[in-house]
Amino acid sequence: MRKALRWLLSLVVLIGTVSAAGATAGAATAAEPAVGTDIKDRILAIPGMSLIEEKPYPGYRFFVLNYTQPVDHRNPQKGSFKQRITLLHKDTNRPTVFFTSGYSVNTNPRRSEPTTIIDGNQVSMEYRFFTPSRPEPANWAKLDIWQAAGDQHRIFSALKKIYAKKWLSTGGSKGGMTATYYERFYPRDMDGVVAYVAPNDVVNKEDSAYDRFFETVGTKECRDKLNSVQREALVRREPLQAKYKEWAEANGATFTTVGSLDKAYEAVVLDFVWAFWQYSLASDCDTIPPASASDQEIYDIVDAISGFSFYTDQGLAPYTPYYYQAGTELGSPAIKLPHLDGLSRYGYQPPRNFVPRDIAMRFKPWVMDDVDSWVRHNAKQMMFVYGENDPWGAEPFRLGKSARDSYVFTAPGANHGANVAGLLADQKAKATAEILEWAGVAPAAVQENPAKAKPLAKSDAKLDRYDIEREPTLRP
Repeated sequence: MRKALRWLLSLVVLIGTVSAAGATAGAATAAEPAVGTDIKDRILAIPGMSLIEEKPYPGYRFFVLNYTQPVDHRNPQKGSFKQRITLLHKDTNRPTVFFTSGYSVNTNPRRSEPTTIIDGNQVSMEYRFFTPSRPEPANWAKLDIWQAAGDQHRIFSALKKIYAKKWLSTGGSKGGMTATYYERFYPRDMDGVVAYVAPNDVVNKEDSAYDRFFETVGTKECRDKLNSVQREALVRREPLQAKYKEWAEANGATFTTVGSLDKAYEAVVLDFVWAFWQYSLASDCDTIPPASASDQEIYDIVDAISGFSFYTDQGLAPYTPYYYQAGTELGSPAIKLPHLDGLSRYGYQPPRNFVPRDIAMRFKPWVMDDVDSWVRHNAKQMMFVYGENDPWGAEPFRLGKSARDSYVFTAPGANHGANVAGLLADQKAKATAEILEWAGVAPAAVQENPAKAKPLAKSDAKLDRYDIEREPTLRP
């Protein structure tokens, strides 16, 4: 049974390495690099860009870099930090994809689906405040979607001088949200947006869409089976918590941030049904034990799906930036759990419970409303892809009548790993053709007949794989 893991479409970027090239390179400037200069030299000629390492990969050059960013884009003179980015360089004559997971960046060569479709370069950005891309000292008030969009804009502006062909932005989950927010603040930068499984929590206090989702997803038999195990985990709280405590003591796990082992235990249990549908398929219901299973079996399946390490101090620490944003701008879901009446002591806990108390937080309800309104009325060449059985898709982005050349697709039976490849055949061809067109590389045959659209790059099992990381469940 798979762990409660998230498909982070953590892929690599397209930055190239270079060696010093003598007098010609010395005459080159960041604004107008010499055409014949090695790509690494051209990249490193950009002010503020430095090389961490270059990793070989057949057919590409892959670079891990630091780029100096202002802590505050409104006051760039007031401090800076190094932001980690990667570059998967193919050719400056190919289009480029700007990818972000919305979290840390993967420092191994990877391609996002749009990069494979257009056979292009890829730049990947680590989201500000995820370590090591965190200002020191950390002024958490400077962690918001506008500042993060400013980071992307500066990276794009610097690299566009080298990668002059068309650009698309993409990302999955929080990365899809990030691509959307970037488009809202800098709509002239990208030539298209492909946002995967991007939640859109417009009104944070109104979460009935999630309740309706859990009342209808999958089959009644599967829903009842999952609910029964979740309920049983709270009925048996005492013996199962004893196992949890034993594990925590053996592994040095602590619970200062969330407040107690009891709160952490319940948070993991309440994640169980959500996590199943987020990461598993309907066919995986067969692996769920009956409510009559032993204590160890119930404990093990909850651990496998939700993960008892998630709400420890050690599990929460890497994701403090996410929980901070969820509690200040993004919003977070709170669903009703009638089958747990009389058993749940805390309900769905707010993001505030998962952020150290010395970090101040204030929720700004107008932020998501602004983005939602902008997308509805101004979307142009934007594509949203959702999974039918993914809880995060219960509150999706929607398009209004004034949206142009934009689409919302849903992959049947798919979870939080939904992609273009999982769409119905006609939608898959349409989505692929649009991505190729936006990138300026649609073959003549595809322009005449979109049904012929397919990825331009050959499949590469290592480069195209989605890395699976164990992360907190109730985060996109």
